[in-house]
Amino acid sequence: MRLKMPCADTAHARGSALVATVLVALLSGCATAPPPAADGWRQQTLPGKPLTHYRWTHKEGRTALQADSQQSASLWRKRLNPAQDVPQQVRFSWWVQDLIPHASVAEAHLEDSPARVVFGFDGDRQRLSARNRSLFDLAETLTGEAPPFATLMYVWDPLLPVGTVVVNPRTDRIRKIVVDSGPQHLRSWRDHQRNLAEDFRRAFHEEPGPLVSVAVMSDSDNTKSRTMTWFGPVQWGPPH
Repeated sequence: MRLKMPCADTAHARGSALVATVLVALLSGCATAPPPAADGWRQQTLPGKPLTHYRWTHKEGRTALQADSQQSASLWRKRLNPAQDVPQQVRFSWWVQDLIPHASVAEAHLEDSPARVVFGFDGDRQRLSARNRSLFDLAETLTGEAPPFATLMYVWDPLLPVGTVVVNPRTDRIRKIVVDSGPQHLRSWRDHQRNLAEDFRRAFHEEPGPLVSVAVMSDSDNTKSRTMTWFGPVQWGPPH
């Protein structure tokens, strides 16, 4: 399958701020998000966060989705309805202009990345911890959408070694795998092919549930910086 992304009270306030930081990974969009495009891709806003600007363009001979993040955070996402069996192989690509100074996907207050490809999975919500259940309930109340049971991200980090698995510091239902690191491959297309089911097992130590969403994202809100990235299509199934 080839998925093309088109062109784009005090206690309550504290809760909203927390959810805003976690929704980046939980893939929940606010209720005021624009209607979906014809093939289901849409920009997903995050409470209190400026939008990353997404638009179709060309980059070094490829059609690509450009993401311009200026102290911003939002996703370009497609919900899969109905949910799908988890594919073995997924393919994606990105072209990153610059790293984000001081960013780290392992630190909550510095948790920015120029490039993410994000997969959401369904599962048995009765298995959620009390903390995660409360967080998920709050997210659904604020956004009108239940977060995925589990979220796996592929990311580019300035320092962490390729292959590092990072558990999100706020919820263990979000995990990240570093697939590019440091400045060596900046300003060139990076093509990745991953075994999604195997990566999920390695990150979560459990079997994946059905695949319910896929997204790309570039964010720089925590570090108050700017980054620009170009994404190719996310694909799975036999190569064309």
